[in-house]
Amino acid sequence: MSRRTVNLDDTLYDYLQKVSLRDTPVQKALREETDKLDYARMQISPDQAQFMALLVKLTDARKTIEVGTFTGYSALAIAQALPEDGVVVACDVSEEWTNIGKRFWQQAGVAHKIDLRLAPAAETLAGLIGEGQSDTYDFAFIDADKENQLVYYEYCLQLVRPGGLITIDNVLWGGDVANPDNQSEDTVAIRKFNEFIHQDGRVDISLVPIGDGLTLARRRF
Repeated sequence: MSRRTVNLDDTLYDYLQKVSLRDTPVQKALREETDKLDYARMQISPDQAQFMALLVKLTDARKTIEVGTFTGYSALAIAQALPEDGVVVACDVSEEWTNIGKRFWQQAGVAHKIDLRLAPAAETLAGLIGEGQSDTYDFAFIDADKENQLVYYEYCLQLVRPGGLITIDNVLWGGDVANPDNQSEDTVAIRKFNEFIHQDGRVDISLVPIGDGLTLARRRF
């Protein structure tokens, strides 16, 4: 028994992956290609991808939203967890990065489940609401620019159904959220978001120390 989350050093993390990780060859290949990029750190960890895929299945999700797609690894994990008629509305602004993901989505046979929208995410989300799609999504994943994190959250809160789940990435920010000496714009934005959602009575929450920190927010009503 332990009163706090165990510290994962490299040895224990390797063991965790050895006895838990079930990623597909396509997922592994996409991770390896992304690792060659200068911004590879933006990719979520494989254990987080598997955890999110499990959440999608546990919630019986069919309609999902992703805010921030990068090279498509998280979209791939979500799409693979969805039923054949499921969809991921993937929001991003980079054709270069998402083109990488498209190749692997095709290889995995899930490209038909991913509706990529290349536009500022706030515009895409507002457009979905304007189309009358509020209260119809089951799951959302937010992993984009941190200064607009609260904006994306508010839109997703309108779009997911009561009982639907919103997940927000990077909420621990490498530990910098707890370092008062770090006053960078992104760090301050994440702190403000964490404080806001902690007090938000519209959702049930849990901050899970997986990857760079993942907050789960279940819409109450």
